[in-house]
Amino acid sequence: MVNMRISEKMMTKKYELVLNYIKDLSVEVPDSESFIISREQISKYVMGININSKALKNKMIEVITKLEYKDPGHSKKKSYFEILYASVIKVKEENLDKKVLEKIILCDLQNEIYPKLEKIFLGVIKNAGFPDLKFEKKIDFEQLYNQRLN
Repeated sequence: MVNMRISEKMMTKKYELVLNYIKDLSVEVPDSESFIISREQISKYVMGININSKALKNKMIEVITKLEYKDPGHSKKKSYFEILYASVIKVKEENLDKKVLEKIILCDLQNEIYPKLEKIFLGVIKNAGFPDLKFEKKIDFEQLYNQRLN
């Protein structure tokens, strides 16, 4: 009986996802020559991710997940893609430890929202005229979080 209660408690989320939306979206293709070159080079582009948060009222936190997809080279003829995805969460527990809160923001929430965010972002890139694109590497938020601690 005790084991069941412990596992139920461990599975209970410490936050509630209140809402999420696209805060900002950018597709930058300077000209047709850049578009043609970008289409040829798009598989060499790299993904960058940045996560920021700020406290709101009533135990809520706004989390901005920024994805950038860009050419790592120094070519002037390139395209740039960026999305800022906002999520608002409500913390269910009083006085959560700072480390627990960081893990919620940087790992748990990201694991929850990322599949939808990736689908939106890939759709935008595709609809901007680029070929069907798949991000080969899945982002392991748990690993990124643990690397940050070391």
